[in-house]
Amino acid sequence: MTVHEPRDTDVAEEPVHSAEEGVLGRTYRALSVGIVSVVLLIAFEATAVGTAMPVAARELDGVSLYAFAFSGYFTTSLSGMVLAGQWSDRRGPLGALTTGIGSFAVGLVVAGAAGSMWVFILGRAVQGLGGGLVIVALYVVVGRAYPERLRPAIMAAFAAGWVVPSIVGPLAAGAVTEHLGWRWVFLAIPVLVVLPLALALPQIRRRAAGPVDAGARTDGTAAGGKAAGSADRRRIRLAVAISLGAGLLQFAAQDLRWLSLVPGLAGAALLVPAVLGLLPRGTYRAARGLPSVVLLRGVAAGSFIAAESFVPLMLVTQRGLSPTLAGFSLAAGGGTWALGSWVQSRPRAEPYRERLMTVGMVLAAAAIAAASSVLVPAVPAWIVAVAWGFGCFGMGLVISSSSVLLLRLSAPEEAGANSAALQISDALSNVVLLAAAGAAFAALGGGSMAASAAETAAADGHPAAFAVVFLPMAGVALIGAWVTTRLRAR
Repeated sequence: MTVHEPRDTDVAEEPVHSAEEGVLGRTYRALSVGIVSVVLLIAFEATAVGTAMPVAARELDGVSLYAFAFSGYFTTSLSGMVLAGQWSDRRGPLGALTTGIGSFAVGLVVAGAAGSMWVFILGRAVQGLGGGLVIVALYVVVGRAYPERLRPAIMAAFAAGWVVPSIVGPLAAGAVTEHLGWRWVFLAIPVLVVLPLALALPQIRRRAAGPVDAGARTDGTAAGGKAAGSADRRRIRLAVAISLGAGLLQFAAQDLRWLSLVPGLAGAALLVPAVLGLLPRGTYRAARGLPSVVLLRGVAAGSFIAAESFVPLMLVTQRGLSPTLAGFSLAAGGGTWALGSWVQSRPRAEPYRERLMTVGMVLAAAAIAAASSVLVPAVPAWIVAVAWGFGCFGMGLVISSSSVLLLRLSAPEEAGANSAALQISDALSNVVLLAAAGAAFAALGGGSMAASAAETAAADGHPAAFAVVFLPMAGVALIGAWVTTRLRAR
């Protein structure tokens, strides 16, 4: 895989008057507002859907299929990520982005209008395919349309786009579900996405459309030749394998019986070769440069999100907090995450980017470990809110910086494939580490991840079940701190 620093000609040529403009300057304003608004709406849907999903499952008589409504989205999004990377590298990001937004909107309509749970799951699967296409295409747009000096700032804007939805989304979705019905949580989003598209698409067409003229490949085969076509077909096969493998693993993790080993092993047999084929060579051994950037993204996101998933449950069952208070204990994290992303976007921070990422992973590990201290009754419960604020600040430093480094280390004609690899690492580590944490939690008497609320609440006498989640995830985050020392190629 060819890796080099992007040249000035790798991005759309800037007018002279834009040399010192920011992302909201006249040259970039419409594009920035448009793509950040798309992120904002996707973030709102992602944070709101969890509120409406239980009501939808009960009304559609599909509580037993509840988990598939989430896993259906995830498995198809993996295929979407791979296809978007391939599509963007060969033909530019515009087609992948518009198709992804269209698929996302169609999926929302199908889910919102569903008359049965299986149709609802189908809608979520179509929606996931669109979401995977969109997120990778947006990364390619950033790599092509913005000069390197502005990429940290637009990545910080993406992070900020999740702050308001993470706070307001569940409350708004609850109000809509209660007064208008759960279907409107899904049906309203497609209408709202029209304005951001109207702003962004003309700018994307002008500044980032079309394939990169990569010239001859390192093996002498011109772009678009037989070798490229063969590689495309191989990546499509790997995309299908990674989705099927992830789906089988999730199915096995939801049912801790010996019989579940069959789909679990089949899923691993499909997933492992596909992951090795789609991630940069050397990712699994933290090879210096791009492979370590991709690995770090998965280690950071997976360890933190897996731990965060158990924080509200721990506060409710172990410390007696109400669900509302338990949820608010994580609310400040949205703001500090955006703050960390803003800090990494400052020009003065650029020479210290790798060092800041090390600090970020140490803060994340410390926050996860500190959360487990609340299992001791003498430790006040508010410690979790403070610790999680610092941990989210660290994650803001790491996640946005990993995106910036990936674009810097990617050849223009490989930005799509590498962006897809980054998102695959993120998504896969989330599901694998969450499944592992859930299995350990259940094995120590914490209750099944698929248990009802009453069953979960009944399992409140097992603090060790929470400790076996938080402490290993803190260890994984510390491994991420070591990976940050290998981000700079020799």
